[in-house]
Amino acid sequence: MTLKFYNSLTKKKEVFTPLHEGYVTMYVCGPTVYDHPHLGHAKSYVSFDVIVRYLRYIGYKVRYVQNITDVGHLTDNADTGEDKILKRAQREHREPAELVEIYTRSYFEDMDALNNVRPDISPRATAHIPEQIELVERLIEKGYAYVSNGSVYFDVQKFKEYGKLSGRKQEELEAGARIEINPEKINPSDFALWKKAAPGHIMRWKSPWGEGFPGWHLECSAMSMKYLGQTLDIHGGGLENTFPHHECEIAQSEAANERPFVRYWIHNNMVTVNGQKMGKSLGNFVTLKEAFKSYHPLTIRFFILTSHYRSPLDYSNDALDAANKGLERLLNTVKSLRERIAKAKDGFSPDEIYEKLEHYKKMFLDAMDEDINTPGAIAALFDLSKEVNTLVNSGQEISKKCLEDIDKLYQELGEDILGIIEPKPKTLTTTFTLSWQVEDKTTEDIMKVLIDTRNELRKAKQWQLSDFIRTKLSEIGIVLDDRPDGTTWKKIK
Repeated sequence: MTLKFYNSLTKKKEVFTPLHEGYVTMYVCGPTVYDHPHLGHAKSYVSFDVIVRYLRYIGYKVRYVQNITDVGHLTDNADTGEDKILKRAQREHREPAELVEIYTRSYFEDMDALNNVRPDISPRATAHIPEQIELVERLIEKGYAYVSNGSVYFDVQKFKEYGKLSGRKQEELEAGARIEINPEKINPSDFALWKKAAPGHIMRWKSPWGEGFPGWHLECSAMSMKYLGQTLDIHGGGLENTFPHHECEIAQSEAANERPFVRYWIHNNMVTVNGQKMGKSLGNFVTLKEAFKSYHPLTIRFFILTSHYRSPLDYSNDALDAANKGLERLLNTVKSLRERIAKAKDGFSPDEIYEKLEHYKKMFLDAMDEDINTPGAIAALFDLSKEVNTLVNSGQEISKKCLEDIDKLYQELGEDILGIIEPKPKTLTTTFTLSWQVEDKTTEDIMKVLIDTRNELRKAKQWQLSDFIRTKLSEIGIVLDDRPDGTTWKKIK
């Protein structure tokens, strides 16, 4: 087996070879936690979850870092506009740190529901201010950055390879930047490493250049290098972050360290609605919490994996209904197989069955090796299921061990790698989705009492007890959703 990735830097598929044999360092840009995650986030993080799972399956030890952006991401995704978290906190009449906690919890709740493995490290930008200041000081010392009116900017003309990831040429960058000229900058396309905090700006830290806050691009470089070293094997993120975010990461990191920052750049494509990108700024997004009211999280996961991570994924109820039916067929096959195992007695284990298992496993792994082709891998699972259905319904006395070997293959491919088969799969019919709703009036009344109690504890600033209620409910599969207009709940297990 030879794993290949499409490297966004070289614009071609390349055989994957990590910097250190047997060990992979991987960083993925995490969410800016100012709202609930939506289907676009699911597309990105499910895609990279499968990459991590597959790397571990084929024997690599992976350190997976995915940050939490809790400061510095401005509304224009560059150097101007309001801080997204601060803007939302003001709208909800909350402290920024309070808002961050609410939406960070919401993010991990939804990622857990999607069956994503947790990152090994989830660093927050606000917890790494010293590392970011140190990186800025290094860039100033090396002549790549300059101080202007309390802010610090990276001089892109000093870094001759700026634009090598996105393919944008310097003259194109200059033309685009002249739309709104910033007099603090030497060159219009220079980007902020550290921003001076305006009067009244709550999120601010002391620095050698005055009180301010880090630039969005700076955060990822500082955190990734702290935990993964100066050269990363894999850096992932959404295609929309190629420029300016990832381009700026490369410039500041390579200027500071004088060595390649990332060996393999991997970008996932976006979720679209009627051909248009799904996003909060466009107002056409569907939160995962809303989607989970109608579809099981594994249906959402399966829907995402039926499309290649580098391909756009067009959202519609019809598409999700089709995904639900497809996953239902697959899980029903596994369910029938396991029912047959429970009743199995002595029988025979035909060699041709094992030959077919090896054949379909090879089909699956070949697809995964070819730039994580999950649609091809899923197709191999369906081909396997046709054979299994024929076998299970044939009336032949197949040995229990043989049936268990088939089940083991489903566990390896469908559970361990794709994460779409549970140890005890459920049938995802339309009646199943009703299990997410309130089951009876008594349950609803009990939940109202618990939510009201928790709200009173929050008012009294009894945070430990209020969090205790949330945690205990989560452990039994009940998720609370705190919103400006109140708290709602749903059952997810």
